[in-house]
Amino acid sequence: MGQTARVSALVWTAAVSLAAWLWLLLGQGFFWRTDVRLPPRREPEAWPDVCVVVPARDEAAVLPATLPSLLAQDYPGRAEVFLVDDGSADGTADLARELARRHGGLPLTVGSPGEPPEGWTGKLWAVRHGIGLARARAPEFLLLTDADIAHAPDSLRQLVAAARTGGFDVVSQMARLRVESTWERLVVPAFVYFFAQLYPFRRIGKKGTRTAAAAGGCVLLRAEAAERARIPESIRHAVIDDVALARAVKRAGGRVWLGLADRVDSVRPYPRLRDLWRMVSRSAYAQLRHNPVVLAGTVAGLVLVYLVPPVAVGVGGAAGSAAAVVVGAGAWLVMAGTYVPMLRYYRQPLWPALLLPFTAALYLMMTVDSAVRHYQGRGAAWKGRTYARPDAVPDEG
Repeated sequence: MGQTARVSALVWTAAVSLAAWLWLLLGQGFFWRTDVRLPPRREPEAWPDVCVVVPARDEAAVLPATLPSLLAQDYPGRAEVFLVDDGSADGTADLARELARRHGGLPLTVGSPGEPPEGWTGKLWAVRHGIGLARARAPEFLLLTDADIAHAPDSLRQLVAAARTGGFDVVSQMARLRVESTWERLVVPAFVYFFAQLYPFRRIGKKGTRTAAAAGGCVLLRAEAAERARIPESIRHAVIDDVALARAVKRAGGRVWLGLADRVDSVRPYPRLRDLWRMVSRSAYAQLRHNPVVLAGTVAGLVLVYLVPPVAVGVGGAAGSAAAVVVGAGAWLVMAGTYVPMLRYYRQPLWPALLLPFTAALYLMMTVDSAVRHYQGRGAAWKGRTYARPDAVPDEG
C-alpha cells in the first residue's frame, strides 16, 4: 500500500510537471523559438553619429580577435571607438593602441577611469567613463559592447537601421557564444535557453509589456534615452547590468528590443566546467534579487519542471507503473522538443536535448552555490573583484 501511494503521488507530480511544460510551450511567449532576429529595417537617408564604448579588464587574450572587427565596421556615418581600460594588468590598453595602428579603420581612443568608487561595479564605472568621453562627440547612439565580442563588418550599420526604423531606444543582440569544448556544448546553449525562458524575446519588443532585458555583449543605446534613464548611474551597482539597463530604459518610457544574433559572436572560451560554473554562479543569486524565498521557489520549480519527468520514467519503470512512465515521458519529450531549436541555432546535434534535465541540475547547483557564496560574504566575484551585497551599497546623495 505504501509503495502504491508513493507511485500514485509520483504520477500526480509528473502530471503537474507535464501541465507546466504545456503552459511553457504555449503560454510563455514562445520563448523556445529562435527566429527573433533583427527586426525589419531600412537604411536612413542620413546616418547618425555613433560612439562605441568597450569596457575591458585583462582582455589581451581575446582583443586581437575582436577589436579589429569593431575598427573595420562598414558604417556610412561618423563612428568612433572608445576602449576603457578597467585596471588591466596584462597590457590591454597598449595592445589596443597597437591593434589600431596595425589595422586602421575607425578612430580609437583608449582611456582609463581608475579604480571604481564604492557602490560601482568595475564594468559600469568603465562604461560611465566611456560615455563621458563620447558625450563630447554628441552622438545619437552609443554601442556598448564587451571586449570578447566580434562583430561582422555590417553589424553597426544593421543595428542603427533597426533602431531608427523601429523607433527603439535599445536594440540588443544576444551574441552567439562559443561552443567548442564538451562542457560548452552541454551548458552554453542551455544558458541562452534558460535566459529566454525568463525573458521571452517576443515580449520584450512589444509595446506596453513590462518584460525587459538586454544582452550586455551588444547593446545599441540611444544617447537621449541613456540620459533620461540616468545610465549608468541608476544601475551603478548592478551585477546583471544588461537586464538592469533595459529595465531602467523601459521605466523611463523607452522601447527595448532583444533577439538572437547571426553574426555577432563571443570568442571567450569556457573549456572546463569550473569556468562555466564561475560564469553562472557569480550572478545567479543576483538574478533572484538575493531573496531566499525566491531561491527556494526557484529550486522547487527546477526540480518539478526539469527533474521530476526523468525520475517518473525511471521509478515508474522500476515499479511497473505505466502511468508514471507515460506521463513522465510526455513531459520529458515536450521539454526536449522546446530545446531542439536552440541546439539547431548553435549547430549542435539534437540528442543532447534529452540531457536537459542533467544540465538543469547543474544550473540548480550553480544557483545554490551562488547563494552560499553570497551569504559567506564573497558576493559576485569577477576578475579579482568581489562586489558588496546590494543592501551594503550606499545610496546616492
